[in-house]
Amino acid sequence: MPFNRTEPHNALPLLPPDVDLETKPILRLCITANKALAELKGAGDVIPNQAMLINAIPLQEAKLSSEIENIVTTQDELFQAALDESHPADPKTKEVLRYRTALRHGYELLREEGLSLSLLEKVCGVLQNEAVAFRTEELVHIGNPNTGVITYTPPLGQKIIREKLDNLAGFLLERNELDPLIRLAVAHYQFEAIHPFDDGNGRTGRILNILYLLHEGLLKIPVLYLSRFIIQRKRDYYRLLCEVTEKGAWEDWVLYTLTGIGETAVWTTNRILAIRDLFETTLERCRQELSRRVYSKELIELVFTQPYCKIQFLVDAGIAARQTASEYLQELEKLGILAGERRGREMIYKHPALLDVLMA
Repeated sequence: MPFNRTEPHNALPLLPPDVDLETKPILRLCITANKALAELKGAGDVIPNQAMLINAIPLQEAKLSSEIENIVTTQDELFQAALDESHPADPKTKEVLRYRTALRHGYELLREEGLSLSLLEKVCGVLQNEAVAFRTEELVHIGNPNTGVITYTPPLGQKIIREKLDNLAGFLLERNELDPLIRLAVAHYQFEAIHPFDDGNGRTGRILNILYLLHEGLLKIPVLYLSRFIIQRKRDYYRLLCEVTEKGAWEDWVLYTLTGIGETAVWTTNRILAIRDLFETTLERCRQELSRRVYSKELIELVFTQPYCKIQFLVDAGIAARQTASEYLQELEKLGILAGERRGREMIYKHPALLDVLMA
């Protein structure tokens, strides 16, 4: 029976696909991508305080991954809201912040429980801000909401969806000679094709990518995200997904994913090295120009943990009481390291140089 975009794709083949996933072009690119990942994994060790990476880089990923789903917020709104996630923010900014929270939660659960389908339900639940479960009998169409054109209809029925999810989990967790990066590419397609949740599938699938790299030991901390690459080549992303479904064009899809992993790993490594260089330069400058009363390595590390800072952060870190903490931040502002501005009743301090590095 020919593929019909408007009918549930219950015939979605189980994994592994019945094609050659180790063609010469794939294997060549796999070597390049693995090398770039290894360099990224090592680059994380050059940052003395891992919070610098775990806080700052995922905010950018949260923003870009959400933009793929047309959930758009500004950098300023996002970073200001991240200062206090309990503070009122517009709905889209809150949704972007939930992505970062979901990623952190998934990272913690992965270390505690390992990779599982249950973990994905919990991650998607954080994204949706409510408990979720895999679809059962809900019919879902994927397409253009403006034109009404349907491009794909995922499988329907609890038994069928569960069978395909169990198969996906087995494919990810089994041990064989297939390179983990090829396995990631195949699994990402399959997760998107199953479309197991009513909403949040794209973002959950992208979080699964990073959790799988951590599961395989290819990274130590969650700092590689493909959203930047996908946005730059968004049309190719959706076209190639459709071509796997309709034509079985696995090689082009795997090559796209491997290219994204390699290029993103190189970009992220460069960002980490730039953060390290900026941190060391800032640390040395503050050592020379700040008074002994103000200067501490802990203070400089703190203002690198995320691009915006406030007095309470220093108080919570035990660096200084509130009045003294305010004086410390003012001293950093005098050096041009931070730029303060009043937001309501509170002073917020931006870190312009760090922002430039993250947004390069």
